[in-house]
Amino acid sequence: MKHTENNDKEEDFKPLEITSPRTAEAPGPSFDADGNAIYQPGAEDHAHAEEEAKASYLPTAISLALLLGGLLLDYLDTPWFVGYVRPVVYGIAYLLVGWRVVWHAIKSMRGSFFNEFFLMSMATLGAFYIGEYAEGVAVMLFYVIGEHFQEAAVLRSRRSIKALIDNRPDEVELVSEQGITTVKARTVQVGDVVQVKAGEKVALDGELLTDRSSFNTAALTGESKPDTKTKGETVLAGMINLDRVIELRVTSPYENSALSKILQMVEQAGSRKAKTQQFITKFAKVYTPIVFFLALGLIVVPYFVVEGYDFDQWLYRALIFLVISCPCALVISIPLGYFGGIGAASRNGLLFKGANFLDQMTQVDTVVMDKTGTLTEGVFKVQEVQTTLPDKAWFLSAVAALESKSTHPIAKAIVEEAGQAGQRMAVHGVEEISGHGLKGEVDGKQLLVGNGRLLEKYKVPYDAKLKEIVETIVLVAVDGAYAGYITIADKVKADAPLAVQRMRELGVKKLVMLSGDKDSIVQKVARELQLDEAYGGLLPQDKVSHVERLKAEGRTVAFVGDGINDAPVITLADVGMAMGALGSDAAIETADVVIQADHPSRIATAINIGKKTKQIVWQNITLAFAVKAIVLLLGAGGLATMWEAVFADVGVALLAILNAVRIQRMKFD
Repeated sequence: MKHTENNDKEEDFKPLEITSPRTAEAPGPSFDADGNAIYQPGAEDHAHAEEEAKASYLPTAISLALLLGGLLLDYLDTPWFVGYVRPVVYGIAYLLVGWRVVWHAIKSMRGSFFNEFFLMSMATLGAFYIGEYAEGVAVMLFYVIGEHFQEAAVLRSRRSIKALIDNRPDEVELVSEQGITTVKARTVQVGDVVQVKAGEKVALDGELLTDRSSFNTAALTGESKPDTKTKGETVLAGMINLDRVIELRVTSPYENSALSKILQMVEQAGSRKAKTQQFITKFAKVYTPIVFFLALGLIVVPYFVVEGYDFDQWLYRALIFLVISCPCALVISIPLGYFGGIGAASRNGLLFKGANFLDQMTQVDTVVMDKTGTLTEGVFKVQEVQTTLPDKAWFLSAVAALESKSTHPIAKAIVEEAGQAGQRMAVHGVEEISGHGLKGEVDGKQLLVGNGRLLEKYKVPYDAKLKEIVETIVLVAVDGAYAGYITIADKVKADAPLAVQRMRELGVKKLVMLSGDKDSIVQKVARELQLDEAYGGLLPQDKVSHVERLKAEGRTVAFVGDGINDAPVITLADVGMAMGALGSDAAIETADVVIQADHPSRIATAINIGKKTKQIVWQNITLAFAVKAIVLLLGAGGLATMWEAVFADVGVALLAILNAVRIQRMKFD
């Protein structure tokens, strides 16, 4: 667990609290000391929970029908709708929706009973006491309808996340000496070979044994563009095989696959509260008893100062005060807003490990990035081929033929550039000279391929200006004479310039690049992307020093990296971000935010989602307090009825919930 002063990263995981009395009947949730239902992601059958939620709609519908029927009979002044009939009809309507709320109010008395269940029960039962049956039912009914909206929003968000990242097949086709058999994915061992047909989803991480195939990686990266994998490359659980029947050698057990880890991150994400959530939770615990005793004072004080004191009149005003003061809109819509933000991030290929990091992203003013694998592709590519020979194609093919005998990444880049041509040449007498390069015979000609020291060793003259080239350079001599050079460089990612532009638009004041690559290359990339600062030739501890310096300047720092060497600085940053689902396990484990796609522009998307989420949360807070303050004053003065109180409480809660779920439909690119 991370240890910083600027966020809540030390907070232990706790289940996401959703104050919904009906969730008590679904399998899994429990209740805290205040009677709040604790909603535990992954601890219940989501499909069954959805069925339970839908089943609870029937009593609500019957209650609504009885309320509307009673109001109509009251309006028509029906003769038989008097005496015991009227309270019985309204009483049934009340019990259909209110019994769970009252029951939880009673249960919560063993702890802190000043919660919304207690307030709603007191207000509605008090309304029945003074004969305002319809208003008592209406308050409870609309409160429950608001809970239905909240439940539907949570279930929809969880359903969309689950559908996005966890619909792996439970069974796989295991390839063995006995043939192909269907087995449970959980029983497959590391090293086993499985077969995946075209159109099927991969259930386990593995190494591709087939020559090549294309995969839909949307479940992991949020990208619908197919990704072609070749033999020996890693294929992850959750990818969809598009082309042909393939075979994979399993590299991770079912429960340790990349997709399992991602799903676990999402399900834990709701458990870390943002500071706004923590404030509202603490505020509600102080606020609720205050308004209860104010309501009590509204009954008692007028007895001593008002002539012609009417107990029922002042009790009615106090009940209105209680209904208005219920903090439902705050305690429901705020966590729902953050949960919606986490869901929206997931659909955009971002995994926030807690709502607190959504808040923290809005404070980031400095983004520090690694170079290789974050801003650049991390794959060497041939940039330029120059030769003094008349046949440039032969020159490249001959160099590739010799380099094919090496496993160095630079050698692989040259072989890939030449394609099949270099493989048709005869190569003999290959000698690798450590720290220098290769010597050998290709098609009857003696080749030297390596750095300047290799040519100097064999006394082959070449232009000294070649040493000034920034990129990695491979010098070539043929039959003892300089014949040309090939430059190799890491390519800047296509959307890196867009990432820089969008981060600046979102208010990031400083963009810094830290890299272990040589400084000349780092400075070239920094100039190309117009970064504010760039430092090359760094060890992991050097990166830590630079981030410590920036934090000492009072900056809120997000660090983005992908390698195991980035784990220490990811831990140190205010917000640590791991780039790519294929990044190192250490980087992903220590990061606060995981960018599933290898696109740096998603850094800006993460900032944008954090800002939009916080904006919606504060809209809800402002709306709730403003409306409640106005109607509280009107209620205390006798100018508001229970119906206005219903709007101030449940109506505002409904509006806040609808505003909170709006984030799930927003576009952030």
